[in-house]
Amino acid sequence: MPAKNSTGARLAVDIGGTFTDIVLEAKERRWTGKVLTTPRAPEEAVIIAVREILGQAGLEAGALELFILGTTLATNALIERKGAKTALITTEGFRDLVEIGWEHRFAQYDIFLDKPAPLVPRHLRLPVPERIDAKGRVLLPLDERALEALVPTLEKENIESVGVALLQSFTNPAHERRAGEILKRALPDLWITLSCDVCPEIREYERISTTCANAYVQPVMAGYLNRLEAQLKALGVTCPVFLMTSGGALCTLAMGAAEPVRLVESGPAGGAILARNIAESVGAHRALSFDMGGTTAKICFIDDYEPELSRSFEFGRMYRFLKGSGLPIRIPVIEMVEIGAGGGSIARVDEMERVQVGPDSAGSEPGPACYARGGEHATVTDADCAMGLLDPARFAGGRFALEPRRAEAAIKRDVAGPLKADTALGALAVGEIVTENMANAARVHAMELGKTVENYTVIAFGGAAPLHAARLADKLGVSRVVIPVGASVGSALGFLTAPVAFQAVWSWFQLVSTLDVAGANRLLQNMERQATQVVRAAAPRGALTTSRVAYMRYAGQGHEIAVALPPGKLGGATSAALKRRFDAAYRALYGRIIPKMGVEIMSWSVTVSTRVKRAPPARNVARSSARPAGKRRIFEPKLAKWRDAGVYERTALKPGARVSGPALIVEDQTTIVVTADFDAWVNSLGYIVLDKRSGSPRKRG
Repeated sequence: MPAKNSTGARLAVDIGGTFTDIVLEAKERRWTGKVLTTPRAPEEAVIIAVREILGQAGLEAGALELFILGTTLATNALIERKGAKTALITTEGFRDLVEIGWEHRFAQYDIFLDKPAPLVPRHLRLPVPERIDAKGRVLLPLDERALEALVPTLEKENIESVGVALLQSFTNPAHERRAGEILKRALPDLWITLSCDVCPEIREYERISTTCANAYVQPVMAGYLNRLEAQLKALGVTCPVFLMTSGGALCTLAMGAAEPVRLVESGPAGGAILARNIAESVGAHRALSFDMGGTTAKICFIDDYEPELSRSFEFGRMYRFLKGSGLPIRIPVIEMVEIGAGGGSIARVDEMERVQVGPDSAGSEPGPACYARGGEHATVTDADCAMGLLDPARFAGGRFALEPRRAEAAIKRDVAGPLKADTALGALAVGEIVTENMANAARVHAMELGKTVENYTVIAFGGAAPLHAARLADKLGVSRVVIPVGASVGSALGFLTAPVAFQAVWSWFQLVSTLDVAGANRLLQNMERQATQVVRAAAPRGALTTSRVAYMRYAGQGHEIAVALPPGKLGGATSAALKRRFDAAYRALYGRIIPKMGVEIMSWSVTVSTRVKRAPPARNVARSSARPAGKRRIFEPKLAKWRDAGVYERTALKPGARVSGPALIVEDQTTIVVTADFDAWVNSLGYIVLDKRSGSPRKRG
């Protein structure tokens, strides 16, 4: 229990590609901040941000009671191929599985098809004789001498990390565990990842790919986390430090170092958790989370206050929106689409005189041209600056002043000049293209999930999202946008509401009609025990919730659907009950069932979590027109012309205040652009709600 003089101080940090965001809540107050990310040593930006925000709050580091970190380091290491030198040990005859993949062409008619290169090259994929069958029976014992004979190769190649992924190890992990023991004894400093630990599931390609990814980033992540932990202790931080996982839960530093592959989407997951809470507060049963920062934009659908979830994730796609063109990771993850569309995304005109924006980014070093830090390329932030949408003196909380002349010069040189247009129209072109890229990503993602995007409410956060949210909504035909308090540090805010949780998954094939009930109960009990131990290591007290799922399909189908298991011990009537649950879930997804077809269970999952605090609902408030603090000349994005727009201080707007577009609502770390066909008002929780005026066209062509 906290001490009687507890401040309740909780701190969250989100390390992005351009900015590191920080949030501190203490004494019923909140402080937020941004510092430029330090890519070569990300922990440096974290320590700078922590020192600054503690100074603002007048707190000592020892007063912190909770510290939560989200990081893109694992993702960046995978995408940029800056991980450890890694080897793979696998069953003899299966070393090429990572290149064979799914044995299909993701772009069927592209004769110049590019496939992503495996993380481990062929000469470092090392086979050993052994074989276990699909039921876990040993057909060929592990050849320990052959394994030991690989040690000189690992030493000669200066291998830092090795993944061990043997055939069918999810049914019987004995060979993998023995291989790990032999390697650790011979090479004590070698990092070792076993597939039976990180991904004990069926489907060899995904399992081996996940194992390679974990091994590839483990030395980088573990080194970074160890350095950060040491520096936090030197600063005086004594509270528990947690990490945000890709599935929207919290884990310990030890878990993050052991299975860093679970962190590949940690920052964006925090944003989805925040959007879930905002949606619940405003009663938006269908919400579209829109997170746009300095480097990327992330979009996630949230139905009935639950983010879309997935069991897999692809990184390094060769084709922007095309499934199968990247390398798979099989982990619990919040389903979202992420594209290179941030404030730092670089704009150019191609040989066909088309404006192209991203996916490459100026990042924080050197940054956009208007940062005056050595960047010369035109970026989205430069376009916003050239259109007058940003206050140069207040950008990023006033950490540095923007230089509009540099922005205008870059836009003129890189975009407006080649198009033979004036600078303002060149800047507008950049803004329109990047927003259309995000709208297209949302449309494609909606089609993949069978959703109608026009029925959703956009919840916008991140430093750049409030600038572009109204135009995104316009292009999608969405009539409402919600921008929460502290929007510029939204992902970090989401960290503070995430539960401590762990999902255990294990593949064990069963026919529903002949279900081994006793075996299923043993498996579920073991998985619940494992998950509970992980959660209790981080949260020793407090009530826990448990959910159990079976991944089921009709016999012979290629993919499964998640079916919730009944609570408690499975009994004699479980087979019939599971068949009914499967039929109901299948009919809800596909509108029909297949009579007289057998049903299979491929995998089982148990998730243990601390309880989630529900979001407070917004109350009705009377509305009245607000008075602007001033005027600013802007190039209005909707009208494509220069206009005088009212400028409103967000902190001065009380609940019920109404603002008509075109207008700017400014705060220290972002700006909300209210375009000409939107009105904005402040709800009881301080959120800015943008509503399209009645009579305005639903969508601009």
